[in-house]
Amino acid sequence: MKAGKPVAMEVGGAYSLNDCFDLVRVQEETGMPFMFLENACYDVNELLVTNMVRKGLFGEVVHCAGAYGHDLREEIIYGKENRHYRLRNYINRNCENYPTHELGPIAKILNINRGNRMVSLVSMASKSQGLKRYVNDNKDKVDPELIGKEFMQGDIVTTIIKCAHGETIQLRLDTSLPRVYDRDFTVHGTKAYYKDGRIVIDGLGEQSQSVNDYMQYMPDCWTKITDEDKNDPHGGVDGMTFKTFINCLRQNKPMPMDVYDAASWMCISCLSEASIAQGSMPQEIPDFTHGQWMMREPLDVVEFPDVD
Repeated sequence: MKAGKPVAMEVGGAYSLNDCFDLVRVQEETGMPFMFLENACYDVNELLVTNMVRKGLFGEVVHCAGAYGHDLREEIIYGKENRHYRLRNYINRNCENYPTHELGPIAKILNINRGNRMVSLVSMASKSQGLKRYVNDNKDKVDPELIGKEFMQGDIVTTIIKCAHGETIQLRLDTSLPRVYDRDFTVHGTKAYYKDGRIVIDGLGEQSQSVNDYMQYMPDCWTKITDEDKNDPHGGVDGMTFKTFINCLRQNKPMPMDVYDAASWMCISCLSEASIAQGSMPQEIPDFTHGQWMMREPLDVVEFPDVD
């Protein structure tokens, strides 16, 4: 940004609040376009549910939940060989270290930084046993230095976030135990409930319906996706994310995931680390918008369907 270049930034968790404040400060000083490339915001069910929320089908959203559930034991343990940052983090830190996949779509639904904001969090971590057992079961394959190593990172980290308008968000990190991949995307409103591809609409009984019954709410970027686009990484969502960045640059439009989103979503890592270290004490989440969240209009990825 200081060199006058627009920036598209990959996702992750922050090591300190200073990192987040520095990012915001430099973007504000330079005025350079900045987009946070959280591709989960473009996934098919997340966009469908976001659009249904915007159309009023969920009533008032009260609670959302999400997870980063991904068996990363092999990736973590062989981080030294693969020059990957995760091993160092799991040895030395205990936090919600990868929050933005589950938080990004929820933040868009709750209009975080655009009419609403996250104000505080508490985090709790389970004991750490998954990686230790994985090393013990693979002694003949792993770096001998890891045998008997204690890992700081808890196997399950649960974080509860309170929003300015009273909504709650629950995040779960689950990456060092055997499991199947999921993000556990959940939206609970006064008129409807979504979880695992199923929707319950108030007045229709407790019988859930498939999201396939509500395809009329699917944004154009998914209804018009080509087979070629589906071959992009992650089934097309990466292409949509990058194309949105390029189109916003070309058309001088605001980025749907901007520097304030990047800072507020990433700061969950260092704040959860502080909360866990202090016995799950509440931590204040900074307002990186300097109070502008009260005036900024909602802006969704579903408002940028033109990604050709």
